[in-house]
Amino acid sequence: MKIEEDEKMNKIMSTISALTILIVAILLPYTCAIAQNPEWVVYDTSNSGLPSNCISSIAIDGSGTKWIGTFGGGLAVFDGSNWTVYNTSNSGLPSNEVFSMAIDGSGAKWIGTDRGLAFLDGINWMVYDTSNSELPSDSVFTIVIDDSGTKWMGGTDGFGQGGSGLTSFDGTTWTVYNTSNSDLPHNAITSIAVDNSGAKWIGTHGGGLASFDGINWSVYNTSNSALGDDRIASIAIEGNGTLWIGERYGLSSFDGSNWTGYELPKVGYGSTSIASLAIDDSGIKWIGMGFRNSAMSFFNGVGLCRYDNETWVFYDTSNSGLPSDNISSIVIDTEGNKWLSTTHPEFQFISSGVVVFSEGGAVAVNDEQRTPSQPSTFKLDKNYPNPFNPTTTISYSLLEAGSVELLIYDLRGRIVKSLQTGYQSVGSYYTQWNGLNDQGLGVPTGVYFARLQVGNFTQTIKMIYLK
Repeated sequence: MKIEEDEKMNKIMSTISALTILIVAILLPYTCAIAQNPEWVVYDTSNSGLPSNCISSIAIDGSGTKWIGTFGGGLAVFDGSNWTVYNTSNSGLPSNEVFSMAIDGSGAKWIGTDRGLAFLDGINWMVYDTSNSELPSDSVFTIVIDDSGTKWMGGTDGFGQGGSGLTSFDGTTWTVYNTSNSDLPHNAITSIAVDNSGAKWIGTHGGGLASFDGINWSVYNTSNSALGDDRIASIAIEGNGTLWIGERYGLSSFDGSNWTGYELPKVGYGSTSIASLAIDDSGIKWIGMGFRNSAMSFFNGVGLCRYDNETWVFYDTSNSGLPSDNISSIVIDTEGNKWLSTTHPEFQFISSGVVVFSEGGAVAVNDEQRTPSQPSTFKLDKNYPNPFNPTTTISYSLLEAGSVELLIYDLRGRIVKSLQTGYQSVGSYYTQWNGLNDQGLGVPTGVYFARLQVGNFTQTIKMIYLK
């Protein structure tokens, strides 16, 4: 009986070995369908014409040219190939400390600095300050332009305790709103947004959120809304009109009737502020966490967050191409590329220039501009964490450009998820898998394989998903 049992066990083990070999064989030849993969590109003073790595703001004009404000380096302009720098020595820019920018319907640039508001029509410069206009302060921290062309500006005193209130300029008339002549709850203005009806939404540092329709004011704070903090850092408005508000330690939304408060998994008291918000055409929220103004500058950032109304995905220096976890502004171009500014004026050594992120790999840059440096080999790294729940990060390196497939398989050799299919340039890439298949359904607990194929190169790693 013992011999027969041993023979049965040997047959079972042989069968398991044969199945294992079969699974590996199945994984080798598979192809698959379309998917997306992140791509990160960094522009800094070492590989571009940026005059400073401390970036305050980014604006994109109608031709796709990027206008990049810096702390200390003035204004940089990048058309995709060439860089131009405007500063106090070669232009009418009144200061090299650029805080904010907006572009009007004619393409003219309005630039907020610590020495007034600068205007550039493409050729001529003009500066408005407290000496030649009714601007109440020379510090213009934030600026937006409404559909009528009126400029709306605000600022803080640098410590978040005071400011000059809200100022509008229609090209002829200056109007100042503050706590003494309006229902504005605080004079320190950190952010402004204009909704589809033309109403202005004003974030303050300590007074919560105010709305102004040109006649009436409404104020929302921690006592009458879902706001978790009265110190507002950023505002973005979704296509359907829903307002998203970044606070010092949290995120809220308001659809005109209902408030919702969100506790981001990585954001907590004393850790960071929601410094910037942007919403793409698909309604996905992109949340930058880190420095926004000097009143919040002592809090370290935790990188970039993607929120699709269901899942939070975090990108930071440990799992992506981000060179810094302090994201101060986000702008999305017509191709869907996210342009991120990294900044920390009091600690400029943790400022890392401009970061461009594209989930679809649409960013086109020269190889010498790619970050990190060009890999020395093809490689698929082990995913981290492993085992994982709910998300794991997969990184890989491409020695040569070519058609890339990164696929997830189950134990039966079936394709579960297509993470990347298509051409990619030389470089290092990072992507994440959240345990969903190509149909958007959650997969069961178990063993899965990630397989990278580029030309004749193939590598497979084993992953364990736990619910």
